[in-house]
Amino acid sequence: MNQTQDLSAHSPKLNTVSSREIPRLELINICKSYNSLKANDQIHLTVYPGQIHAILGENGAGKSTLMKIIYGAVKADQGQILWNGKEVRIDSPSFARKLGIGMVYQHFSLFETLTVAENILLGLDEKVDLADLSKKIIAVSEQYGLPVDPRREVHSLSVGERQRVEIIRCLLQYPELIILDEPTSVLTPQAVRQLFKTLRLLASQGVSILYISHKLHEIQELCDEATILRNGCVTGNVDPREKSTSELARLMIGRDLPTYIRAEYEGTPETCFEVKNLSFQSDDPFGVSLKNINLSVQAGEIMGIAGISGNGQAELLSLLSGEALTKNGMLYLERQDITALSAGQRRDVGLGFVPEERLGRGAVPNMTLSQNTLLTAYRQKFTQWGLIKFQNIQTFAEKIIEKFGVKASGASAEARSLSGGNLQKFIVGREILQNPKFLIVAQPTWGVDVGASMFIRQTLIDLSRQGVGILVISEELEELFEMSDRLCVLSNGELSAPVPTQETNAEKIGLLMSGIQQQEATSTTTEEVGVHA
Repeated sequence: MNQTQDLSAHSPKLNTVSSREIPRLELINICKSYNSLKANDQIHLTVYPGQIHAILGENGAGKSTLMKIIYGAVKADQGQILWNGKEVRIDSPSFARKLGIGMVYQHFSLFETLTVAENILLGLDEKVDLADLSKKIIAVSEQYGLPVDPRREVHSLSVGERQRVEIIRCLLQYPELIILDEPTSVLTPQAVRQLFKTLRLLASQGVSILYISHKLHEIQELCDEATILRNGCVTGNVDPREKSTSELARLMIGRDLPTYIRAEYEGTPETCFEVKNLSFQSDDPFGVSLKNINLSVQAGEIMGIAGISGNGQAELLSLLSGEALTKNGMLYLERQDITALSAGQRRDVGLGFVPEERLGRGAVPNMTLSQNTLLTAYRQKFTQWGLIKFQNIQTFAEKIIEKFGVKASGASAEARSLSGGNLQKFIVGREILQNPKFLIVAQPTWGVDVGASMFIRQTLIDLSRQGVGILVISEELEELFEMSDRLCVLSNGELSAPVPTQETNAEKIGLLMSGIQQQEATSTTTEEVGVHA
């Protein structure tokens, strides 16, 4: 019997109603507190064999804590965990894997310089021969439609391929339950469809799946049941296929979602920011070189740049923000040449920047919100003769908290105490209140819940209609289509020509992101040349 058959036998397909009578996983009265904060409060959750079960909730609702309890990374204060009808005490991820619980995190844990097989070997609890493991990887990848070469080094893989590696590593542990955290946040529409096909196949073989996502339309398409959390408590168990996205959102946040308001820009559409013939040769062996980037953003518009992670976004952001400089190309802000200006000098002339990483680059985790305002807003009369005016920075931080609806205990709260969505609102607010002429925003709502996402997106739309040019670099296609006036794609260090958002669709942009459309265009051109020749 080959490895593929072994895996199928381990998770037999369900074909009777009676097989659903005993839950695969049952949580009873689970509670977890951090000091005075109740992360999980009297949580009840039931997951059956072969069920794809969604966990929905805002940032800070308790989803991550609950998943860590199930996976053994966090210990509950009280409550019971039943596994296939028997009470268990899951005190470590290793024990969870032995039970049959696997988890694929949103942020991959792979070593760039190692091969696929070597990375998977490091994640297995038992010793396996590398050659035998490579055969198993091929067998599992073929069975579940997750093609990947075990000999390839990880740095050469796309984000979608890296996710396959994480899922295959999980499958080789023979899981009966798989936890997936935001699995489609960096995938093209085509890759999402393949992932869903794989998950449905796993479910048909009896594997249970806990699916965490902020994308409500995905929940409706894929999941059999959804448990909604709010403020650490379960607020509902529903069949998402029978609910609208607005009904699901209302259960999550306790109110109706507002609709986007996209007024037309009434000012003169003059060029605000321009990039001409920008090229960059990366010294990083895993970096991406940029080739002849040309870009023009008008005042009053949002230009979106789509692309799969690792196609030159990091390099482009460094060059645009001024963190890195190049002599190959020119950059202009309101017709002023800023090519040779440093990051600080570019801020002096009106360029704002929201980095991708909230903690570490956008904010210092153990500093207060007041102190974090100094990172980029120190020009706002916060210092005199080299001394900090603490009252001024506190007032500025409080203004951000109030104006942008940041949930925090106050300006003295440490940045790390905020949820991802609230910290992102603070960082975006810090940049906007400095009145930039042009704003660059990377991944504005990465991992942010639906309510905070809508607020941030609407805030950026409103800012653009005041005459500010905005460049948004994101891997979330839905986000770019909701916000952008024009869209282009960064693929393998090359930027496509921008197109008005209403004249394209996610399918076309997804093909550009994966490079398929460009390859087809090149192939067609070659054929035409041959015919004419």
